[in-house]
Amino acid sequence: MFRKYRIPFGPIPSRRLGQSLGINHIPPKICSYSCIYCQVGDTIRLSNKRQSFYEPMEVKLQVEEKVRELTIRGENIDYLSFVPDGEPTLDINLRKEADLLKGLGIPIAVITNGSLITDPKVRKDLMNMNWISLKVDAVTGDIWRRTNRPHPDLNLSSILDGMVEFSKEYKGELNTETMLISGLNDNEEELEKISNFLSRLGHTRAYISIPTRPPAMKWVMRPKEEKINTAYQIFKKKLNQVELLIGYGGNEFAASGNIHNDILDITAVHPMREEAIRDMLRKTGEDWSIVSRMLEEGELIQTDFGDRRFFMRVLPGRKK
Repeated sequence: MFRKYRIPFGPIPSRRLGQSLGINHIPPKICSYSCIYCQVGDTIRLSNKRQSFYEPMEVKLQVEEKVRELTIRGENIDYLSFVPDGEPTLDINLRKEADLLKGLGIPIAVITNGSLITDPKVRKDLMNMNWISLKVDAVTGDIWRRTNRPHPDLNLSSILDGMVEFSKEYKGELNTETMLISGLNDNEEELEKISNFLSRLGHTRAYISIPTRPPAMKWVMRPKEEKINTAYQIFKKKLNQVELLIGYGGNEFAASGNIHNDILDITAVHPMREEAIRDMLRKTGEDWSIVSRMLEEGELIQTDFGDRRFFMRVLPGRKK
């Protein structure tokens, strides 16, 4: 067992999970991947073997105490989220800990890279969770190895098969996340392959994300807006629900009542067609000069896909 430390953290606002109370039940940083973009840095111990890290009762007591503190302060918790510094399914006590916490009446989420889902025991552990996110950054072996730098004993084909198998039985909200890295997995061929695979899962929502914090490898670059829009359009051809996670905070989670803010908020998540923006402007009695000004000031970028014109919010750090 590892030395006791504070396991719960937050809650933090999440576009996916609302107010999420995190559970950091893996010591830093033990993981089955060492992703080049990881905000926590390089993996300290690369592992694909499940083990016990903390006593399940310790996890339960610490989380219950944190929930009590937050309740007294009048703060809302939408999810308890197993989102540690390493891979959550490496914890052999994951299901036991989740079962102990269900008495709190708060939905439970697990954000996993999915690398151990080939194990029937892992699939069984995840089956009773309310919300699951699986990482699918690539479906081509070479791109997967360069992006996720997996444990050498892991096999991509088996992992993808395990995800499909899991999706057939799982009854909760199944989501995927694809992190786009410039020059690696943002080409149309790989994006088509990823979207084809994701269409086999029949899941709730596919998230497309980009690096928004300092990555493990300094050379990692996020794609340009045009590439992100292309990825979004390719995914939308095969998947019902696609959403961008490009790292904006503040008022983007709610309608502001201000057309300028509303356009920024929506285009941070979904590239908007020109006709959709014109409809919004018409309904609010505004004209295109607002969009022109946003383009001039570097808040929006215009990009084409097929025969359609789209508008996206400019990524963090791009604005001069």
